[in-house]
Amino acid sequence: MEKVGVSLVSITFNEESNIERCIKSVPWCDDIVILDSKSTDQTAQVAKNLGARVFVEDWRGYGPQKNRAAELAKNDWVVFLDADESLTPELANEIYSLFRAKALDRDAYEFPRLSIHLGREIRHGGWYPDRQKRFYNRTRCKWSEVSVHEELKASKVGRLSGNMIHRPFKNLAHQIQKNNNYSSLMAEELSRKGTRFSCWKFFLKPISKFIECYFLKLGILDGMAGLVIAVGAAYSVHLKWAKIWEIQKNK
Repeated sequence: MEKVGVSLVSITFNEESNIERCIKSVPWCDDIVILDSKSTDQTAQVAKNLGARVFVEDWRGYGPQKNRAAELAKNDWVVFLDADESLTPELANEIYSLFRAKALDRDAYEFPRLSIHLGREIRHGGWYPDRQKRFYNRTRCKWSEVSVHEELKASKVGRLSGNMIHRPFKNLAHQIQKNNNYSSLMAEELSRKGTRFSCWKFFLKPISKFIECYFLKLGILDGMAGLVIAVGAAYSVHLKWAKIWEIQKNK
């Protein structure tokens, strides 16, 4: 497949087990940019061996880090993937054909993200289609400058049908670790924005999150994995509100 003027961009930290799959899923990009946050494993070397230009810089927070990574791209059009994400051949061909046909009439294109966790595809509980804007013109789109749950800001957005594959957790221990980290970031972000701790929210929000994920969004159809995910989501909300209380108590 002929290379085209699209850059693959990713931010990494200790992703040696994922980065090869990520890069190889977009074989037609003529530029690969990896912005690494001082990994202690072989992430940088694996990426370099696959032809990537690797930059090592301090962590800024998710939004600022992604904007910085996009700035390093040689091309205006970029495919932005987290290291634990990859394109299916169907989606890769869809993007490639769109670019080759010069039919790019939007600022960004979104497509569904299909997560694989606990040995199966997760298609319920709010995890799918989970559309993400990841193919975009970096001169017309920017990531929101927040530390967590960043969003790509784009005016005109098209929609593609192929799936992006997401492998968010290595195992349950990794899921618990990431939920703990994200809940800390969310608590800090919300506290900065003036959110006040509420006993009612501390008690009710985790319960409502479980009901939402498991029943309203049909996580029950994902079997035992759906139950584990719903309980984990509720626990993450519990941690977030507990940490908001802790932050405000210590001020």
